[in-house]
Parts: sequence; C-alpha cells; structure tokens
Amino acid sequence: MIGQDKVYEVLKELGIGYDYLEHPAAPTIEIALQYCNNMDSTHCKNLFFRNHKGNRHYLVIFYCEQNLAIHELEQRLRQGRLSFASEQRMQKYLGLKPGSVSPFGLLNDTEHHVYVFLDENLRKAPKVSFHPNDNRASLAIKTEDFIRYMDFTGNGYEWTKLY
Repeated sequence: MIGQDKVYEVLKELGIGYDYLEHPAAPTIEIALQYCNNMDSTHCKNLFFRNHKGNRHYLVIFYCEQNLAIHELEQRLRQGRLSFASEQRMQKYLGLKPGSVSPFGLLNDTEHHVYVFLDENLRKAPKVSFHPNDNRASLAIKTEDFIRYMDFTGNGYEWTKLY
C-alpha cells in the first residue's frame, strides 16, 4: 500500500479501520476530488502555516470545498500574522513534501511542535479522509477514530469555527 509505513502501523496499533483508495498523484484537493469523490467520507483540506516570527507552526484542517482567506484566518485563530510554511519547515516538522500535507504527518513531529486547528464542522462528518503522507493514496476513517488518533499524537489541537 502507498503511504508511510508508520501511518499504517499506528492505525493498526490503535485498532482504527480505514477505507483505502490508490490513485494518481493528487497534490491539490481539486485533483484529489477527481479520484476520491466516490469515497464515503468528508474530504479535508490541510494547510500548514507558520507565525510571523517563525517559531510556531500550525496545521489547519477543514472541509475541502471551503476557502479561507489568510487574513480572516488570522483573525479567527488569533495567532498573529500567518504565512504558509516553507517546504523546508514542512519537511522538518511533518516529514512531508508539499501536496502531501496530512494530519498523519504529526507522527513525524516527535517534539509535538505543530499545533492543530480543526474546523468544528468536521465533528458532524461520519468519516474524514486524508492522504497517508503520500498524495498517491487516500484513507477514510471514522471521525471518532480520527479524534482518538489526534489524542494519540500528543500534539495540541482544538476545534474551532473557521467559517
């Protein structure tokens, strides 16, 4: 199966089942939806940000068909000025490359540096889907299992109204 082995090992360890879909590389949500629209899940958009000083990093997860203006996001999250984190920062903190950002990348954040903001609307979804740290596949898991996974990572997170 495509994706980082660590993802599948942790899901097995936690007893989390998943639906697996292999597809051509999908570095954007628009491309991913061409392949994943038959998956019975809510597809998520995952954006990786840094603060103005570059000493805090955030993963923002929300429903894929929503768009968030960065200025509006700054006001909602109250973390100061935000900008997209560089490819180097993405590799350092999540062990990922652009186009593969996923909350499964938190498994590579051994120091729990990245803080996660989850759109509260995702709580209502029966299942959510993400890349398994490789944009050539997608996994759908129950939202309740996703919450268990988030608790397992040790990274701080909160549910918030993003739009």
